[in-house]
Amino acid sequence: MNYLVRKFQDLSPEQRFNLMRIVISLVIFVIIELLPLKLLGLPSIACLWIQFVLFLVPYLIAGSDVIARAYKGVIRGHLFDENVLMVIATVGAFALVFFPESDPHMAEGAAVMIFYQTGEWFHDYALDQSRSSIKSMMNIAPAYAYRIEGDVLTKVKPQDIEVGQCIMVKPGERIALDGEIINGYSQIDTSAITGEALPRLVHIGSSVVSGCVNLSGALTIKVTKQYEDSTVQRILDLVENASSRKAHAEHFISRFARIYTPVIVCLAALLAVVPPLMGYGSYSTWIQRALIFLVVSCPCALVISVPLSFFGGIGASSKQGILIKGSNYLETLAVVDTVAFDKTGTLTTGKFGIITVHPVPDIARGVLLRIAAHVEVLSNHPTAQALRQAYTAGANPQLVTNFTEHSGKGVSADFEGHRIAAGNLALMEEVGIHTQACEVMGTTIHVAQDGVYLGHIVIADSPKDDASQTILNLHKIGVERCVMLTGDRIDVAKSVCQKLGMDEFHAELMPQDKVAIIEKLIRQEDLGGKLAFVGDGINDAPVLMRSDVGIAMGAMGSDAAIEAADVVLMNDKPSGIATAINIARKTMRIVRQNIVVALGVKVLILGFAALGIANMWVAVFGDVGVACLAVANAMRCLRVNKSKIK
Repeated sequence: MNYLVRKFQDLSPEQRFNLMRIVISLVIFVIIELLPLKLLGLPSIACLWIQFVLFLVPYLIAGSDVIARAYKGVIRGHLFDENVLMVIATVGAFALVFFPESDPHMAEGAAVMIFYQTGEWFHDYALDQSRSSIKSMMNIAPAYAYRIEGDVLTKVKPQDIEVGQCIMVKPGERIALDGEIINGYSQIDTSAITGEALPRLVHIGSSVVSGCVNLSGALTIKVTKQYEDSTVQRILDLVENASSRKAHAEHFISRFARIYTPVIVCLAALLAVVPPLMGYGSYSTWIQRALIFLVVSCPCALVISVPLSFFGGIGASSKQGILIKGSNYLETLAVVDTVAFDKTGTLTTGKFGIITVHPVPDIARGVLLRIAAHVEVLSNHPTAQALRQAYTAGANPQLVTNFTEHSGKGVSADFEGHRIAAGNLALMEEVGIHTQACEVMGTTIHVAQDGVYLGHIVIADSPKDDASQTILNLHKIGVERCVMLTGDRIDVAKSVCQKLGMDEFHAELMPQDKVAIIEKLIRQEDLGGKLAFVGDGINDAPVLMRSDVGIAMGAMGSDAAIEAADVVLMNDKPSGIATAINIARKTMRIVRQNIVVALGVKVLILGFAALGIANMWVAVFGDVGVACLAVANAMRCLRVNKSKIK
């Protein structure tokens, strides 16, 4: 009982009011059904009219708002609105009392309205539940932040804080803006953003994003992004706009409803008039059958359950730290049979370490490393970060001028009066430098100064912990091909491909080459199959946009990834890809089940009604009952069963 009381209290005021109306009208309905009017000794016609008046009470209690909406619909010219149809059907059931040869149907009229309202309430409740995960996402935005002004903390809105200002985040509070920690040590809960349950350790120098919860120590954070550009605001914009991108199934249902309802209403009108005119039975008999047509004419089960299924699928994904930008992308994910991966930062950690330094004979190892670290000082590529970290003396960006980044090849710049080029073989060939071969496995960075070769540095990263399991999971759920694309050397790509169990790889690619490979893979797709590309958002925007579904992972704080991708994995684990596809396929199975069952039941009942086999109670099941079953089935989209992909 306490559980029911708590659940009732959790309802919104409107939901509680509507539920009470339904319960009261249902109780009155049952009492009227049980009243022994015949024992009063009244004439049957008197009992009939007493029942007529009594059944109007629960009918009006349950259906007053439906009647009001129907009236407004007629005024606006919406003659095929479901409220109008429901009022016509139920009022028609009551009106049969005026046909002496007809059986009374006041009880059915009241019951149709009560159960219709029950179905509507159930739909609203289910929609509210499916939105709960989205609402939890909407709650990740703090309403205020503490700005540090000298020795004073001022409570202000996050929108009023500028880049470069500092904020204090106390234990238990959410981080309001993206920034860098300049004082403090703590653990933060990133689950609202990434879906990751384990807290993350942060300290001075760590980058943090808005929406995360500070768990232990106080943190002083220097703001690096305006509120409107912050991670939390970008996520909220994405979630709010997701419902505007509809799937083909949703468009189909919308078009179908616009045709189905008028056709059934016209058939109902013909059914009520034509057979009696031709001498086949009385008007009351055929009007009764026509009313059943009207009850079944409402496509509630489809119009409600299909969007709800997609909404539930998107909600379930968001709980796992997977943001899907619209139901159309969820629909495409369900038929993905090829997944192409970028290597660095996606399948591998992207955290490079230096394996070896091979200078030419007259150059010291430290000198080669110093030159390479400085020329890469302005690059954001993971290989550049590895070089800077390896040069412990620290690279000075003020010593570097005329910096140029050669896409997919490397960099060049002026350093201490010399023109330096650092990159792969393609860059060396471009500047006319003859290089030395290297047998060490890894990514080789060749360095040249003023057209003279100085040597090379080999760096490498390692596969992510769950990369191999991800490929295995994708094969288990029916993905036919897992392809790796990389600008790295063929031998490095082959080694990673074999370790992870990939089906094929393409190496030594320029960014434009990756787009060409994706287009080729798309052309090779079987009829109905789709291709997904997975990247970390760095230099992947053209490929993400060209693929059928672009998936950006490790996108916490990455504006480029959120903009270019259709699906965003907020954590850095590729295992989320199989989870996203699994959710999409489950959602589409449920959508198809609801469409087939709802249409099948309605067609059967329409046929039985025309033959006089189905009565009003069967029509109630065909409308409200099937709608409730479809909504209950759609709610299954909210549950994620990861065991199916393990």
